[in-house]
Amino acid sequence: MAKRGVRKKGKGKPKGKQLAEKKQQEEKYFIELDGARARIVIRKVKGELVYELELPQVGIATKALLEEVRKELVGLQSFSPETDEAKLAELKKRFREIAKKLLKDKLPGLRDEHASMLIGLLMQEMLGLGKLEFVLADQNLEEVVVLSAKEPIRVYHRKYGWLKTNLYVESEEQINNYANIIARRVGRQITVLNPLLDAHLLSGDRANAVLYPISTKGHTLTIRKFSRDPWTIVDLIKNNTITAEVAALIWLAIEYEMNIIVSGGTASGKTVFLNACMPFMPPNQRIVSIEDTRELTLPEFLYWCPLVTRTPNPEGKGEVTMLDLLINSLRMRPDRIILGEIRRQREAEVLFASQGCESQCCYVQGQAQGHKTNVPACGIRGGKGGCYSKYNLQMATGNRQDSKA
Repeated sequence: MAKRGVRKKGKGKPKGKQLAEKKQQEEKYFIELDGARARIVIRKVKGELVYELELPQVGIATKALLEEVRKELVGLQSFSPETDEAKLAELKKRFREIAKKLLKDKLPGLRDEHASMLIGLLMQEMLGLGKLEFVLADQNLEEVVVLSAKEPIRVYHRKYGWLKTNLYVESEEQINNYANIIARRVGRQITVLNPLLDAHLLSGDRANAVLYPISTKGHTLTIRKFSRDPWTIVDLIKNNTITAEVAALIWLAIEYEMNIIVSGGTASGKTVFLNACMPFMPPNQRIVSIEDTRELTLPEFLYWCPLVTRTPNPEGKGEVTMLDLLINSLRMRPDRIILGEIRRQREAEVLFASQGCESQCCYVQGQAQGHKTNVPACGIRGGKGGCYSKYNLQMATGNRQDSKA
């Protein structure tokens, strides 16, 4: 009989510690998307955490049936990619009705929950980005990255950071197809001659794609997810992002029509912070936002007109730059102008080109690589008061030096 207080040989770690380690090594939760249910498992494999997506197993006969239904759906109805979230919801509703009728005709005894699951899987393949749609539906993720067809998809989890997944894209052509689907929905294109894409999904998430050979490993796709329930200034105060005093100062600056620059590194929360500050603007003033890629989402009670730039076509025609939109916006009698995603010197010049508006809220990316942006001394209108400043914006570090105020 073992002595009291001495663990028997081979007993291992205490039960409580074993349970704690098991909980740390493995987490499970479910995601439902358009009637299809997937399980997410985060477990430790060979010393590192792996994000695993588990979908219902579909046999060879069922796959053949779904392929047959898919071909019939294409013949019966045109399911072109929609450019509006409300229209997409209507398209999915019509898709579900037709697909359910076809499945019931082929399999009269099929249970409703099984039919809903099969239709959900088919819907993601035909109207979305396949299995990626289930990953994008996970509210615990902030980033989804497709490196190439040879490497696993990676995700950035809010709790665990960067994780490998058990998912692969079938081929480089499929990644290219996903990038083209995203581009078409926002009226853009990505080709060999124009291999870079900055766009947004219908959900508001931001997408970036780079084609081979610019990306030497293969085609890449990066999707940055934004919260479906937008952060408010109260949320930022509660989670200690800012203090109540700083929030009050920002509120006063916006109310008294001062010019504001939001600067910071990649994924530091610039867009979240700017969105959270927008409700401070009076609802009876006209707001015009100018962005390369639509990221800002203002409350419905604000008088807001969003404008987005456009890249030129293969013939070099049709380009609409930030400067073009800024000049045009001054003819729209705005009370406030918001400039978004400023990374290059040409865009930084646009930042200080506006002299005819009472207030500006400006959003600057602070870790663009390469060079300084020296902005000459210029008068900037600040509502009733005046502000005469000279800015030296260090784009590589995000530092600002005021030489005159």
